Amino acid sequence: MSKLYESQKIALLYFSVAIVLFGAQLLFGLIAAYQFVNPEFLHNVLPFSITRMLHINAMVVWLIMGFIGGIYWLLPSETGRDVVGAKLGKLAWFLLTAAVGVVVLVYIFKQFGKGDFFTLWFITEGREYIEAPRWADIGIVAVMLIIYFNVAATVIKAGRLTGLMGVLLIDLLALAGLYVAGMFFTPNITHDQFWWWWVVHLWVEATWEVLVGVLMGYALMTVLGTPRRIIEGWLYLEVLLVFGTGILGLGHHYYWIGTPEYWLGIGGFFSSLEPLPLVAMIVHAVYDAGVHKLQTVNRPALFWIFLQAFGNFFGAGVWGFMHTLPQINLYSHGTQMAASHGHLAFFGAYVATNLALLYIILQHIRAPEGPILDSRTWKVAYIGMIISMVGMVGALLVAGFAQTFFERAVGGATWQDFIVTQMHPWVSIPYMWRLGFGVLFFLSYIVLVYDLLTIGKKATAVEVKPA
Repeated sequence: MSKLYESQKIALLYFSVAIVLFGAQLLFGLIAAYQFVNPEFLHNVLPFSITRMLHINAMVVWLIMGFIGGIYWLLPSETGRDVVGAKLGKLAWFLLTAAVGVVVLVYIFKQFGKGDFFTLWFITEGREYIEAPRWADIGIVAVMLIIYFNVAATVIKAGRLTGLMGVLLIDLLALAGLYVAGMFFTPNITHDQFWWWWVVHLWVEATWEVLVGVLMGYALMTVLGTPRRIIEGWLYLEVLLVFGTGILGLGHHYYWIGTPEYWLGIGGFFSSLEPLPLVAMIVHAVYDAGVHKLQTVNRPALFWIFLQAFGNFFGAGVWGFMHTLPQINLYSHGTQMAASHGHLAFFGAYVATNLALLYIILQHIRAPEGPILDSRTWKVAYIGMIISMVGMVGALLVAGFAQTFFERAVGGATWQDFIVTQMHPWVSIPYMWRLGFGVLFFLSYIVLVYDLLTIGKKATAVEVKPA
């Protein structure tokens, strides 16, 4: 095992918690999926509103923890020195981990409270997707600011600012700043939802996309030896498109909260542009590496990078654009088509990123001088996750199509139409398929964890072959 910087030790702390929360996300997702099939299951203990909340929030937290781990891991490579303020960085990890544990316990055992300030501050804000109590919101922003200090102080101390680090510093400010938009209340529901979308859409689809661009750029340089000029050129274009079109891309949500209808067309067009530069960066890097027959010492990381490129393109781009066009979104908004898009987009754009980074870290720790990092078990997990995700996405897509037709186009989108459509075979049967593929995904996760614990421990020989 090669010697690690303090920054990289912090990265391992974040990734260790992240992979556990990944499992928690899948467990609560399975419970929620079964509750679609059997609504009475755990109804009085963990109702669907709670299991779905835990499923989504666990996903958000484990992904952001993985991203933070990636930041701390690449910092020494980009600056040439260890992190400044390592003790503060470890404190931030401890506070974030403890806060997550407390919030989860409150969600499970307390669940809800009166509509007063105590509930808002200590139980839940009751706002979909950002249910965390106010104290936890403040803690998230504080952690982001500590990470910003670690990165900025390290860059200043090193006297070295690369293109990746420049973009990262800008994005970290946006990451902390945009979350604040969801931390104030207005009695006007349109105004409230306007700012709510700045967190739910821009925080995840703008700041996360740029952060992933930085992390994937580092991954490509590490795994394929891609020239920095290629990485940074596409990264600058991504910043331009994501931050330049991100606010306009919000428009495909704005129409539904009482804003003028022209937002629907503007948002449907610009939201589809966001994933393009990141996909192009990876395709360019692979093309450049093709001259060298894609030689790499880290096969699992390479294949997760491939998945990130095309999963991001199809999940966030094609699947998103497919139902955000105004003429379609008028009928499909809020159906399972959105869930289909969300599953594929998060898996392709973000889950694949974190798993690629994990294998890069394992290469450095267990086989820095070789041999090729490879195994049979990562392939089983990789193929299993892809098959099960495609199955879930396809099942949700069928259910969404049926909802769009029977509930919206034919029925008229009344409450009665919703209930009747939920019992239609084209909706109820895909729910069972989604549950079955969810079980397969969970089993693939177990295989993945086993591989992460064992890959690279049995080194034999140093060799580099084409992937």
